[in-house]
Amino acid sequence: MFIGLLLLVSALVLAYVAWRTASVPWFARGSRRRLWMIFAGAWGLMVVGGLLGHEAAFPGAGGAALAGMTVLGLLFLASACLLAVDLATGFGLWLRAAAPRLRGWALLASLGLAAVATVQGLRPPEIVAYEVDLRGLPPERDGLVMVALSDLHIGAILGPDWLAARVAQVQALRPDLVVLLGDVFEGHGRPDPRAIRALEGLRAPLGVWGVDGNHEHYGVAGAPLEVAGVQVLRDALASPAPGLVLAGRADAGRSLRQAAWVVPRERPAGALVLLSHRPTQLEPAARSGVGLMLSGHTHAGQIWPFGHLVARVYPTLAGRVQVGDMTLIVSRGTGTWGPRMRLWRRGEISLIRLRSAEPSPEGLRSGA
Repeated sequence: MFIGLLLLVSALVLAYVAWRTASVPWFARGSRRRLWMIFAGAWGLMVVGGLLGHEAAFPGAGGAALAGMTVLGLLFLASACLLAVDLATGFGLWLRAAAPRLRGWALLASLGLAAVATVQGLRPPEIVAYEVDLRGLPPERDGLVMVALSDLHIGAILGPDWLAARVAQVQALRPDLVVLLGDVFEGHGRPDPRAIRALEGLRAPLGVWGVDGNHEHYGVAGAPLEVAGVQVLRDALASPAPGLVLAGRADAGRSLRQAAWVVPRERPAGALVLLSHRPTQLEPAARSGVGLMLSGHTHAGQIWPFGHLVARVYPTLAGRVQVGDMTLIVSRGTGTWGPRMRLWRRGEISLIRLRSAEPSPEGLRSGA
């Protein structure tokens, strides 16, 4: 249903781009019929990539999905650039002579943006380091290294080989704990068994933990994570080590609103870290004693100008903010959804070093 809605919207965007492209002098001199046939072919490619390739159900599905989604990304960038020109010229009501040429420059600009976005989307995610002071973390846990991945979207486009490379990146960091923040698989078709085996390569002394994202509700539930050895928390608590408590919030699935699960007061002693796919219900989490909240879902907008729209729902697109006594870290996503494009920054693997805010026994004895 979502893909159908997406294709409907993309058809309207395509019609708008085709309409404005036809007025550009270089294209206006050619055959209108040929131009519309080209756009019809682009629409067909998006249908094949979005509906068929998305399921990874036939040989070459990954290539079909990548091609279709790349066209989709290019169309949206072209529509944004063309709309900017139309708004500046009143849709040709003023600057009448210059408007068609400006639309031509807008199309060139969109091609340049698409090239930059593709380069950034194809690059490996960067390691983004954070250091967080956590009240309740015992001094002996000071320096504990947690690695977080979010929004890998393993499926037809990002496959087992890409996932294996990300696992190698994580293992090279020698983490004490690994957490997955949801949307590990696309969820529309059965995961490739090779992807499950690649995910099994994640290892850490304190375990690999995770929460569901909305894509875990799209036809394939969280079972693939558990098969791969990931311990999934759904509105639940766990203590991987004395003095460290993980809370996992179940995702709301297809709803835009996150379920308002409150961390129970009765819990093991220690520093409390909340894993939540979506960065919502921040104040209730801070009031419940959460010291660190880790989220994803936003992709930092992934492709400009979507960040401006996403920020209306999730004000913290990416990075670190303070909410009362709680630190919130929102990953911009390890993988990509749809086209392998990112404007402006590439994907992220979060490396979080936890610091104890408690005085050490030596410090107490010395009067520090």
